[in-house]
Amino acid sequence: MSLPWDLFVSAFVTLLVVIDPPGAAPIFASLTARSSPEARKAMAIRSVVIASVILFGFAAVGEPFLRALGISLDAFRVAGGIMLFLIALDMVFETRVKRREERAKAVNDEETEDVSVFPMAMPMIAGPGSIAAVMLLTGKAGDSVEKAAVYLALAIVLLLTLAALLAAGPIMRRIGAKVEGMITRLLGVILAALAAQIVIDGLKGAFG
Repeated sequence: MSLPWDLFVSAFVTLLVVIDPPGAAPIFASLTARSSPEARKAMAIRSVVIASVILFGFAAVGEPFLRALGISLDAFRVAGGIMLFLIALDMVFETRVKRREERAKAVNDEETEDVSVFPMAMPMIAGPGSIAAVMLLTGKAGDSVEKAAVYLALAIVLLLTLAALLAAGPIMRRIGAKVEGMITRLLGVILAALAAQIVIDGLKGAFG
């Protein structure tokens, strides 16, 4: 059976926007500014590995977990779609960036050396939005091939995140704040449309 490319592209775009590797890079760069190159590399790898365990775990057992709580997948789609829409609004109006900077400042103020678990792995990479997104996408997937497409999209996005963290310093010097802000707002508009479609699908399933 061939890979369902439409689902793969939808999952890839959704996860890319929600996890936001270019947005995580400057935060990581600021948090590890006083660390050695070896320590930065180790923290980047550890951050992505921990986030991967969390996200793949929710992708694999998210639906049974919902059933155990008595929550329908359609209800979760509506709730998750609303959450993603709020994230999109934050991206468009740049309030998400300000919150990330506040988290980074708080961590620096506490003089925390290892930032791989908090705040990088969670909540910056594997946060509420990305957890909701992987559960929604795997719930939307019907058979094992479609689930594999979602897993592949997630794996690629996480690899891109690792690459962004490893190259955080050079990326920030080349991109610049204005270009980064423009890209973030554009991705926010795309995510808003995807979130609206998820809510519509959930409502159709619940009342259709």
